[in-house]
Amino acid sequence: MPTAPIPASPSPTVSLGELTRLFGKIGLVSFGGPAGQIALMHEEVVDRRQWVSEDEYLQALNLCHLLPGPEAQQLAAWIGWRLHGTLGGLIAGLLFVIPGALVMLGLSALYVVSMQVDWLQGLFFGIKAAVLAIVVQALLRIAGKALTTPAKRALAVVAFIALFALHIPFPILILGAAIIGALVAWKAPALFALNPVLQEATKPTGHWLVHIVKTTLIWGAIWAAPMAAILLTLGQEHILWKVGTFFSQLAIVTFGGAYAVLAYMAQEAVTGFGWLSAGEMADGLGLAETTPGPLILVTQFVGFLAGFRAPEPFTPWTAAVLAAGLTTWVTFAPCFLWIFALAPLMERMRSIVWLQGSLAAITAAVVGVIANLSIWFALHVLFRNVGQLDFGIGSVWWPEWPTLDLKALAIGLGAAFMLFGLKWGIIRTLAICAAAGLALGTLAA
Repeated sequence: MPTAPIPASPSPTVSLGELTRLFGKIGLVSFGGPAGQIALMHEEVVDRRQWVSEDEYLQALNLCHLLPGPEAQQLAAWIGWRLHGTLGGLIAGLLFVIPGALVMLGLSALYVVSMQVDWLQGLFFGIKAAVLAIVVQALLRIAGKALTTPAKRALAVVAFIALFALHIPFPILILGAAIIGALVAWKAPALFALNPVLQEATKPTGHWLVHIVKTTLIWGAIWAAPMAAILLTLGQEHILWKVGTFFSQLAIVTFGGAYAVLAYMAQEAVTGFGWLSAGEMADGLGLAETTPGPLILVTQFVGFLAGFRAPEPFTPWTAAVLAAGLTTWVTFAPCFLWIFALAPLMERMRSIVWLQGSLAAITAAVVGVIANLSIWFALHVLFRNVGQLDFGIGSVWWPEWPTLDLKALAIGLGAAFMLFGLKWGIIRTLAICAAAGLALGTLAA
């Protein structure tokens, strides 16, 4: 019997102009990371305007947690899709990202200028030291939510050791956690406190397989279009090809939020490609914390510096802007692919037990990943020289203790007191630490 095509779920009660105005505002004020952004959209879309029901919103949020990429941006795209189909999804998703991307582009340019300006270097020194406390705060927050059973805590410890001591590549770690989670869901779901499925999953209606294939082909082509142009004109040795390839791969494994991939991205960008230093990576994260939109916009900062330092045949500023734009493209184009392809299957995906198990395992492993990131940042920010201590099957980062930077330590401890003791927000903490860095730099000069 023929089936009806999958609807794009347009809503006749919300105009395209209303949707555009709302997400234009959200894109400008969506500070505070994914938790704050998700809460802001819930207040605006569910509580105040009642454009989406509570159940639909939570169901969509669960879907976004299952997908790679920034969950808040994907949720914005889903809301737009729910109200006005593909066009609504594009409007909401793009408006959620573009303001922060423009701010990040400006801050990246300012950062390059600061390399020649002493007082700006002092500002960024303070921001970099404050990032230490911000990453620890993220670690504790995510661990409190994710590590709800002894098995999850054990998996987090194993993930930390695998990254910090054995240097297992991040994509392999995520794949291994997903397999472990699927096996646990199959054989012993109680280890992860997985809820049993009480009823058969809802069957998707319409030609869902055709829809997935068609959407994947269209958005896969959109995703790959700039890379094809670079391959044909500049070749595989050009910095733009290397930047685009790296961040395209990263977009596929960004489960668990931006902090989860920062360690992998930072270590590859710093030690693998040599695009920037560890201290500059910490600066980039601090800048991303000050912008609206997804924290994963820190990738744009990395792309900007990579292009600026290997510009041929362009000027440094042209290459930097092109690399930053390309990074943003290959980071966020996949988000639209996942949402437009899989949103119609939302209910069914929630009911797949092995998928829930894989997500639970990945989330637990991400805690170990962020712990590794915390130590990596701390060592490279607090010490001027950091080496490695080999022990046969692996090695660990080890600082040269006489090179401890007491100014960075003081600002980092001050940031921790403001975040944990005084319960101040990230923006306020960063502003005060930046001022402290400027003051210390001025006194030293």
